[in-house]
Amino acid sequence: MKRKKLVLTLMIVLISVFLLSLTASAADTDPNNPIPGLNVNIGTGGTAAGSSNTVTLLLLLTVLSLAPSFLILMTSFTRIVIVLGFVRTSLGTQQMPPNQVLIGLALFLTFFIMSPTLGEVNQTALQPYLKGEINQTQAFEKASLPMKKFMFKHTRQKDLKLFLDYTKAKAPTGVEDIPITTLVPAYAISELKSAFQMGFMIFIPFLVIDMVVSSTLMAMGMMMLPPVMISLPFKILLFILVDGWYLVVKSLLLSYG
Repeated sequence: MKRKKLVLTLMIVLISVFLLSLTASAADTDPNNPIPGLNVNIGTGGTAAGSSNTVTLLLLLTVLSLAPSFLILMTSFTRIVIVLGFVRTSLGTQQMPPNQVLIGLALFLTFFIMSPTLGEVNQTALQPYLKGEINQTQAFEKASLPMKKFMFKHTRQKDLKLFLDYTKAKAPTGVEDIPITTLVPAYAISELKSAFQMGFMIFIPFLVIDMVVSSTLMAMGMMMLPPVMISLPFKILLFILVDGWYLVVKSLLLSYG
């Protein structure tokens, strides 16, 4: 039960951060107008106000449906799930471990890595906002700063410069000055590069085993026997002997140290 409550709390924090970022961005475009509330009234569908509320509700539902996709790109989930996928592919075990196991492991590793950042967001932004101590704009500013610091720490300067140059934005003086719409894609492609680099290193020992087995079979004249059938047990044995899952998870944790 404690794990379920922790996972639920962290998901609420992530979704709140994303929703606050959208509402605060809308407020920044027109600072003179406060953020409108959402009121659902029965029997006003034929009026202009009723139509406005309907559109607002549809937009809110759209944001909620897309929020998980954006939140995945703001955390360590992308790198972890790609590296775990490379492990399975390099072993050649087809669907072992299953997708559900890999995604579940990636989610819990993400919560473990992101727990300090999400805890700071919860304490400085979400809880004060729920208590009514700060408004939406202030909550967004306080919530976005820890997320920006985390993403900026693991973003390559080259990737960040690419998006800053495209938007022709001024050079930021600090992390808080970087727009979140610029930092998220820069962080995402940095994570993809890091994940593929780790995946390449994972592939090398298993590739050597495939080459040795294939060369041995050809030297013995057993060319009709698929090398994969012979190399698979050796690859699994090697992975077990070196405690592969421990090393992979340790490498992932250290990469965010």
